[in-house]
Amino acid sequence: MGEALLSRLVFENIFDACEILISDPVMDRQNFLADRYGVQVTANNVQAAEASELLLLAIKPQIFSQVTQQILGSLNPSAVIVSILAGISLPQLEASFPRQAVIRAMPNTPAQVGAGVTAIARGTYVSDNQFNLAKKVLSAVGSVVEVPESMMDAVTGLSGSGPGYVALVVEALADGGVASGLPRAIAMQLAIDTVLGTAKLLKESKLHPGELKDRVTSPGGTTIAGVAMLEERGLRSALIEAVKAATARSKELGS
Repeated sequence: MGEALLSRLVFENIFDACEILISDPVMDRQNFLADRYGVQVTANNVQAAEASELLLLAIKPQIFSQVTQQILGSLNPSAVIVSILAGISLPQLEASFPRQAVIRAMPNTPAQVGAGVTAIARGTYVSDNQFNLAKKVLSAVGSVVEVPESMMDAVTGLSGSGPGYVALVVEALADGGVASGLPRAIAMQLAIDTVLGTAKLLKESKLHPGELKDRVTSPGGTTIAGVAMLEERGLRSALIEAVKAATARSKELGS
């Protein structure tokens, strides 16, 4: 996810590569990032902390405490820390970085192609300028929605885990096409482009999904026959329960 952000920031000219410093302990990774993106690299987390106006934490949650101990006392006091670590709450972040501006962010995997959505929760000491800077960075990989910290588990259950649900729906649609006589490659293309096109139509037209559904379900037609089967088999309730289950699991992992 960190590289997804980096690639968009550089290739979309949102920031000059020379303005970005990446800290990574692996020399081969440093060389790759420097060669591919033209950014500055270091193995020294303290150096990165001292130099940063915005410090993005894109590390494994298991080493959060270790990294925090390394950089405490070296942070630029006016810097904002943006964490994309799963399971690390805003109160935990603020306890680890006392009186520092901290933002918790939850991006999802479509960020890798610039089509993600990121939910952000701002901490107590975040100024409007710091918030706008963080939003500018995160907007490089898609849309940004501000929510209170109390909603972050629900965000995880919906948009964080949602790509998995959608992928399952796409796979099932393609399987249905194959079962109905379509070649696998054509069925998969039809399924992917149908989901992609429908999502784009909903976003750009601002239509309620129910209204769009009604527009394509003519009396006694094919779509209403399919919709009736989906309702009979419980697709709607299954997706609702999936989001609720993922939200509950997110709460368990963060406790």
